[in-house]
Amino acid sequence: MPISISSRVPSAVTSDPSPLDAIRKQTNKIEDILDSVSGPIKPYLPAIGRFLIVATFIEDAIRILSQWSDQVFYLNSYRHMPYFITIIFLFCNVVAMLVGSFLIITRKYSVYAVGALLGVVISQAIGYGLIFELNFFLRNLSVIGGLLMALSDSFARRRMTFAGLPSVDEKDKQMYFQLAGRVLLIFLFLGFIMTGNWSIARVFVSFIGLIACVMVVVGFKAKLSAMLLVVILSLFNILINHYWTYSSSHPNRDFLKYEHFQTLSIVGGLLLVVNTGAGKISIDEKKKIY
Repeated sequence: MPISISSRVPSAVTSDPSPLDAIRKQTNKIEDILDSVSGPIKPYLPAIGRFLIVATFIEDAIRILSQWSDQVFYLNSYRHMPYFITIIFLFCNVVAMLVGSFLIITRKYSVYAVGALLGVVISQAIGYGLIFELNFFLRNLSVIGGLLMALSDSFARRRMTFAGLPSVDEKDKQMYFQLAGRVLLIFLFLGFIMTGNWSIARVFVSFIGLIACVMVVVGFKAKLSAMLLVVILSLFNILINHYWTYSSSHPNRDFLKYEHFQTLSIVGGLLLVVNTGAGKISIDEKKKIY
C-alpha cells in the first residue's frame, strides 16, 4: 500500500533539523568550550571588567596632572576659557575621575560614581570642543555604555523599600541598564567601520564584528558575541593603537594612547556581558522562558 504524503511529513521534519537548530547546536558547543577554558578566571571577570571600564578615566586624570601647564594653556588660549574657570574645570575633572574610578572598582556608591564620570564625559566634550566630532562622539557613547554596564553590575539582589511606596527590585533596574549598556557599547565598532582605509582584512573583520554587534544588541548568544568582540577589539588595540612604539615627543602618541585606553574601557564593558549575559530583555532570556 503506498504511503501518503501526509504520513511522510512528520518523519521528514523530525529527521532533518533546521539550519538554525544546527547553528545553535554548534554555538552551544563553542560556549561550553569557552566556559571550561575561562573557568579559572571567571570569578575575577567582574573586577577585571570594572577596572578596564575606568582605565580611560584613570589615564586621563594622570595625563592632565602630568601635562597641567599644557592643558591650562590650551583651554585658556585656544578654547578661550577664563584662567580661573580653567583651573576649577581641570581640578574638578581630575577629582571626579580618580574618586569615581575608585568607587566603581570597589563597587561603592556606584550610582554617584557613574553620575560623576558621565559628567566628566559631557563636560570634556564641551570644554575641549569635541562634542560634534563623529569618531569622538561614537567612542564616548561606547564609554557611557561601559559605565552603564558597571552600574548594572553593582546592583545587588536585595530589594529597596521606601515608606509608603511599593518595593523596588534592583534586578528590574539592572535589566534596563544592561540593555542600554550593551546597545551603547557597540558604537565604538560602528566608528571603526565608518572610518579608516578599507582592505580585504578590514572588510572581513567589519562584517564579522557587525554581526556580533547585532547579536549583542538583541541578546542572542550574547556571551559568545561579546567574547568575539573582545578578541577583535583587543587585537585592534594592539595592532593600531600601539602608542608605546612612539617617542614621548611624537604628536600621535597622546592621541593613540587616549584611543587605546578608551578601547580598553569598551572591552571592560563587554567582559561584563561575557560574565552576566545579556540580561532579561534579550532573546537568550526569552528562549529560557519559551
